[in-house]
Amino acid sequence: SSALRMTAATPSQNGDAAGVATATAATAKATNSKSAMPTPPIPRREEDRYVLAGKLAPTDVGYADSKGKPLVRQSDSSTETLLDPPIKVPDPYGWMRDEDRSVPEVLDHLKAENAYTEQLTSHLDGLRTDLYEEMLAGIKETDHTVPTPQGDYLYYTRTFEGKSYKSFCRAPLPSSSSSWIEQAKSWDGTKESPILPGEVAYLDVNELADGKSYCSTGQVRTSPTSNLLAYTVDFTGDEVCGLYVKDINSGAVVDHDDKLECYGAVQWGADDGTVFYLKMDEQKRPYQLYRRTIGSDAPDELLYQEDDELYWVGLSKSFDDKYIFVSSRSKETAEVHFLDLTDPNAVLQCVAKRRKKVLYSVRHRAGYWYITSNVEGTPNMRLMVSAAVPNSEDQWTDMVDQNGNVMFNGGYERSISGMTSFASHSVATGREGGLPQVWIISYGSTDTLDVDGFVQLKFDEDAYDVGLGSNLNCAADSVVIAYDSLVTPLSYISVPLKSPTDLAARTVLKEQEVPGYDRTKYGCERTTVRSRDGSTDIPVSIVYRSDVMAKVKSGEPQPTHLYGYGSYGACMEASFRGTRRTLLDRGMIYVIAHVRGGGEMGRQWYEEPNGAKYLCKKNTFNDFVDVANWLVDDRKFTSPEQLSCEGRSAGGLLIGQSINEASELFKVALLGVPFVDVVCTMIDASIPLTVVEWEEWGNPNEEKY
Repeated sequence: SSALRMTAATPSQNGDAAGVATATAATAKATNSKSAMPTPPIPRREEDRYVLAGKLAPTDVGYADSKGKPLVRQSDSSTETLLDPPIKVPDPYGWMRDEDRSVPEVLDHLKAENAYTEQLTSHLDGLRTDLYEEMLAGIKETDHTVPTPQGDYLYYTRTFEGKSYKSFCRAPLPSSSSSWIEQAKSWDGTKESPILPGEVAYLDVNELADGKSYCSTGQVRTSPTSNLLAYTVDFTGDEVCGLYVKDINSGAVVDHDDKLECYGAVQWGADDGTVFYLKMDEQKRPYQLYRRTIGSDAPDELLYQEDDELYWVGLSKSFDDKYIFVSSRSKETAEVHFLDLTDPNAVLQCVAKRRKKVLYSVRHRAGYWYITSNVEGTPNMRLMVSAAVPNSEDQWTDMVDQNGNVMFNGGYERSISGMTSFASHSVATGREGGLPQVWIISYGSTDTLDVDGFVQLKFDEDAYDVGLGSNLNCAADSVVIAYDSLVTPLSYISVPLKSPTDLAARTVLKEQEVPGYDRTKYGCERTTVRSRDGSTDIPVSIVYRSDVMAKVKSGEPQPTHLYGYGSYGACMEASFRGTRRTLLDRGMIYVIAHVRGGGEMGRQWYEEPNGAKYLCKKNTFNDFVDVANWLVDDRKFTSPEQLSCEGRSAGGLLIGQSINEASELFKVALLGVPFVDVVCTMIDASIPLTVVEWEEWGNPNEEKY
């Protein structure tokens, strides 16, 4: 639709300033000239068209796909009852499904939509140009990421003004860390100058993309000796990759099979002779793990296959390089296998067999598994340990601190989402108080799990985003974290593992440069809004220019933009976006509603019975409308004539429902690539991702849903 077209080029939840400002201006213009409004194109409805939900017979419509293969109606592990007999679900716009982009009527309608949008917004060409130039002026195009030590080199990427893709670079690692930090900071900012002495661009994606209509790299991995590079790249846009192995010194591709199609993940084995990769099924679900010997004519070896379409296979490597991990994971259940890279005769073994609704992830350190899991039905993940042996589930015990207290018990107050184990310390990431957090765990020695310290990093601002930066060296004595807030640009900070609370010992490695940005002109706050249920407090993050907020305090409502998502347990963080400044400087207040369905308050914010999954999904929509009402009626920031809203993908569903429920609250609605046909989509297993999504939205083929 028109709204989709206006936002389709803007992928970031906090960066859609152009779409919002353009839509706001377009709405104001259209309101003042209703007589000149063109007629929108109206797609025809096939009122007798339907899809069948439930148990189907071979003669029923939708029983099989276009190739005659019967479609699954529910997952292998489901215990729910299928609708029998099936029921008809109206699908009046189903004729518009055109996977090959070749149906003339569909293409003609899209062209008509685009023409209609152009008629409505052509007078905004000058504004669009201004917005784009403002955004571009606030971005340092020729830049680099923080150099990260690994082996004998420092690794980083570079971007260049006028080029669309990044370049992967490395430079020799000097003996003193302070020297390379100062050298990187003293770079003169030009594209011609190296960031560090001896810089080599070992993969320039601009060169890969030359002559291609599309180019997107997957994973890029240097080999154990640092002489070879394995990388995956998609040249078609259909998320199917090719696998390449390159000699870094000569630049020659030493291994590639034109017929091999794979997923984006790749990992090296114990040496430069072996790589591991994943293949996908017809639904583009990663489901097979292969081992490939570089330069060999022998067929690649299939090590693992997941046949249940509810599960996706993942590939990773332990931080100490001792194990390959292959995970089979649905949205509610997980199983992990490991391969010991120190034993050439090793075979895949299972860490713990899958148990329904038990999620877990595994890290390794000092001969132990470090496991995050919701085993025994805890609302959040626990941190547990066991010996690094197969079938270890009966040995899992809660990890305790130096005082014998359980560090992460899976309760409501504190959640753990990730863990990186260095030789001497572990760094845990998670949430507490609705905000992301980082904890440092220290051990008595490098070969024990006895904890002698457990501290949480503290920050001054009320709302912020923090997580781990790039850390590639398991033996490092410091950890790099990334920190920003609604008004503070992104910084990468090196924190010493032995003294993590010593602020003077921290080193700022790099700060995001935002040309023309003056932090003193802006303010932000974190607050909560009581939901209509009378018991739930919805976190809300707000950013604004201080002079605009002064007008609000004097009783003058201001234009306000409300963003939301609320699905998959994803968190919309209070992070910095330089492009958002274009909105703020035009007098708009920007608000993020951290509605249920996300994970801001822990997994309970997402899961049943009080989150917004399955049959509680309405909580997402209600929370968003409640925040909008609060902005208008309680805080009096704005009025319905000045309030816009936005969501993308599953957030587009949120906006669609919100404007149906409370259209009087919003003047402008932006729905980016919106997922707004949930029932018909979830019935049809021929659509990629559908089966996996049954554990997010529910399966309409089943009586329960």
